[in-house]
Amino acid sequence: MKRTKVVSLFMILAVFGSLLAACGQKESSSATTTPAASAKATETAKAADLNGKKIALIMQFNTGTFSSQYVEGVKEQVEKLGGKVTVFVADTDLAKMASNLDAAINQKFDGILIDHGTAEALEAGVKKAIEKKIPVVSFDSILTVPGVTSLEQGDQKMAEATLEQLAKDAGGKGNIVKVWVAGFAPMERRQEAYQAFQKKYPDIKEVAAFGTAKDPALDTQTQMEAILKKYPNKGDITAVWAAWDEFAKGASRAIQQAGRTEIKVYGIDLSDEDLQLLQDQKSPWVASAAVDPKDIGRVQVRYLYQKLHGDQTPEKVVLDPVYVSREQLPKDKQVNTTQLSEYVKGWGGSQQGYTDWLKAAEKK
Repeated sequence: MKRTKVVSLFMILAVFGSLLAACGQKESSSATTTPAASAKATETAKAADLNGKKIALIMQFNTGTFSSQYVEGVKEQVEKLGGKVTVFVADTDLAKMASNLDAAINQKFDGILIDHGTAEALEAGVKKAIEKKIPVVSFDSILTVPGVTSLEQGDQKMAEATLEQLAKDAGGKGNIVKVWVAGFAPMERRQEAYQAFQKKYPDIKEVAAFGTAKDPALDTQTQMEAILKKYPNKGDITAVWAAWDEFAKGASRAIQQAGRTEIKVYGIDLSDEDLQLLQDQKSPWVASAAVDPKDIGRVQVRYLYQKLHGDQTPEKVVLDPVYVSREQLPKDKQVNTTQLSEYVKGWGGSQQGYTDWLKAAEKK
């Protein structure tokens, strides 16, 4: 009888021990979630929270096809991430641009993109946005407000590339016309390269300089027509350097209509409309340096969403430009900026600011 009791007690203890072990294993298996898996789950949740964001795009102007393709890039990237863009255009009025920025802040947009503008006009509003935890990413604006990421195109590189080709084609001498306007961050950077060019090539003389941001293509065409009348002979003008594609379009039209196609035009920036002129064998516009305008918009949005995600972002991002000449383009068909990468290495498809979590968020 005693032995039976001892055996029974032993069996009860064994079963109880097995139950405890099983519980321990269950608890252990639930507690073995790896730090990497936990971080991934947190990041997935954060990315999901970015869906439905309202983004404001504050523009100094929206002139020409370059600007319209830039806006397309912004909208495309925001919409891929489940957000919506509202565009505020100031028509070159800096006071109106500052007012639009204040309106976006007061309307509690989730993030703000800025296109051009000046520090004097925008700094107070940008600081207000940062104080209210609204992230800001600017393009071609001279802003040094802590927390703001600023994008630029590598303006000096673009100017240098086109000016060096002009000098090469001209044989280091001749008379040129400069179309440029002050008061814009990218223009000021391009002007620095132009001043260095003048010192490097003293036998290339500037015979005229002008430019305005108001109706730039039409105004340039009108002023160029007047300059051609002032310098009517072949050889009076060797080339035109245009610091913006809108200027290049106006100058090219005036030169072509006057039958003065011995004058070559070198521009900066590139859009679908510009490519048509560049490929036209009768057009004086022979080369340009640029960044894909859609890429600019896409990259700017990516850095804004990184900020919304809580990522650390750089203060300054420089986009790499490429040089595009007529010789690089096909003669038997018209191409657009989407197809340009087939002929010009480095054009389009920029991966700047494209994190793994952003790609994953796009797929969702």
